[in-house]
Amino acid sequence: MNIKKVDLNLLVYLNVLLEERNVSRAANKLALTQPTMSNALKRLRELFDDPLLVRTAEGMSPTEKATKLKPEIVSLLSLAEKITQPDKDFSPAQSRLTFRVMCNDYIEAALLAPFIQSLLECAPNLSFDLYGPGDIGLADMEKGHIDLALNRFTSLPKTFHQSSIWRDNFCCLVHQEHPYAQALDLDSYLTAEHIWVNQTGWGAETSLANNRGGQQFSWVDEALAQLDKTRNIRVYTRHYGLTSWLLRQPKLIATLPRRQAMLYKDDPQLRLVRVPFQIVPIEIKMIWSPLLQHSKAHQWLRRSLSTFASTVVDR
Repeated sequence: MNIKKVDLNLLVYLNVLLEERNVSRAANKLALTQPTMSNALKRLRELFDDPLLVRTAEGMSPTEKATKLKPEIVSLLSLAEKITQPDKDFSPAQSRLTFRVMCNDYIEAALLAPFIQSLLECAPNLSFDLYGPGDIGLADMEKGHIDLALNRFTSLPKTFHQSSIWRDNFCCLVHQEHPYAQALDLDSYLTAEHIWVNQTGWGAETSLANNRGGQQFSWVDEALAQLDKTRNIRVYTRHYGLTSWLLRQPKLIATLPRRQAMLYKDDPQLRLVRVPFQIVPIEIKMIWSPLLQHSKAHQWLRRSLSTFASTVVDR
């Protein structure tokens, strides 16, 4: 049987015929004329090569084949109804979904961790699977395997959807006894030794990709280059969280996005101080595949995350 030539409405008619076991009652239930229903029964008999309903002393009775078909037709019609219904509003309180999100540890600590904490009680079965930029590739995003990627992106495919989460300024994080904390000028900054920390986009980042004349660049170094200056970098890392450990002695300076540095504002050993030159704020975006654009659950995630991000201050 070629399914392309089958009028699937006939299965709806057959289901009602087998329930009513009467052509007139079935026609009334479906708001059809009796001739239309009689013609449908004729077509069904031809389709299944079986009389389906036969007259007996008890009225119209289903044949053995019709009796076997009934539960399968009910199952098929239930599936058809389910897949053609519009999505219901997403309920985080009831959902057992797992959202997969890519971000670096700056965004993970400053945004994702407090966001997830805010959902632990009101969405008890909702789960999150967090990935780092080196864990996934562009293809994972395009296929919708990752729900969201949050980072600073230098370029994006035009097919992706995107929304800005925030723009973040920079500050310096130093040990309270670091000399720069007492002399906040450019000369003191350049004399000190620095921690280079940078992680953008996705995929494995090679040192060669960021190497310009022997000096690895980040947005901090781009700003210094405008002044024809360079800093003395002692440690290179792609992990923002490592900086707080390296600053336990008064030797190094970490120049960080302010929301990251604010995580340590109550640490008695560390101080947040200003950067002695202008750095263009970084813009953090969330991006997602067009395959997920219309998902009710995904729409809730994007909306909730954006709303929560607006509460994470940088001052």
